[in-house]
Amino acid sequence: MLQQTQVATVVPYYLRFLQQFPDINSLALASLDDVLSLWSGLGYYARGRNLHRAAQMIVDQYNGIFPHDLKLIQQLPGVGRSTAAAIAVFAYGEDCAILDGNVKRVFARYFGIDGYPGAKDTETLLWQKAEELIPREGSVGQIQTYTQALMDLGATICTRSRPQCAVCPLQIDCFALREDRVDKLPTARPRKLLPQKETVMLMMLQQDGVLLQKRPLTGIWGGLWCPPEISLIEDTNSYCQQQFGLNVRVMAELPPLDHSFTHFKLRIYPRPLHVISPVPAHKNYGLIRFSFADALNAAIPTAVRRLLLMAPKITS
Repeated sequence: MLQQTQVATVVPYYLRFLQQFPDINSLALASLDDVLSLWSGLGYYARGRNLHRAAQMIVDQYNGIFPHDLKLIQQLPGVGRSTAAAIAVFAYGEDCAILDGNVKRVFARYFGIDGYPGAKDTETLLWQKAEELIPREGSVGQIQTYTQALMDLGATICTRSRPQCAVCPLQIDCFALREDRVDKLPTARPRKLLPQKETVMLMMLQQDGVLLQKRPLTGIWGGLWCPPEISLIEDTNSYCQQQFGLNVRVMAELPPLDHSFTHFKLRIYPRPLHVISPVPAHKNYGLIRFSFADALNAAIPTAVRRLLLMAPKITS
């Protein structure tokens, strides 16, 4: 949960998640819908899908026992090199190097490493430094103390903005401080203009409910419930009739909604529709009717939650 998300945001999600899924078995046996509903609003939903798959893999392949071997840990869905190493360090006391965002910043400043840390060549050099600095000999528990201290140094002292260099234990030999480049290191991500995409979301309303369909597991909002989408030039009535066998009445337009992803920006044009024909009882069309209360508690992305709160009410 802490990947790409701040602690203050994560804490309430984490507590609710553990209350619902206190161990690997309960998570593995849960439906993906249940997992993603607790993840709703946290973003980066692939993390939730990967966590669910990892729990299932641990139960199926390792009898519910989390693997100890670093290579096996790294094979779990969503677990990269640094995360696997951190698990091996703190859970099993293995001598492994980690390289999260905070540690990258400490190394870039201390050693004077130029280049965006996410670039391959720069990251390779940072990993070399991380491996070289592992305290391979010493008292029991040294690797845990060293790793935690390194992470905490980046999180509380060598921060991205307003670092507290005056109290930093590494200030004497820090390249960035000596060369007055603390504000220049690490090198910022190269700026690029995010592409703008547009879509129309069909808010198919019926009395106190809304019709949603589950998105494919791959791609944006994978496995989440969303309104059907069409392009800006498609005819709404024809689409609803051909795809779902439904007659609809287009209602007054709502203002567009902007939502940003990592790699692009999305402008959503919500199109409220009053469904005026009966919805087929079977699920072959992929549409499921939710009450508004149930929809808001389902596995939906933040943008769809905002749309539902904007939706006009149908009373008859």
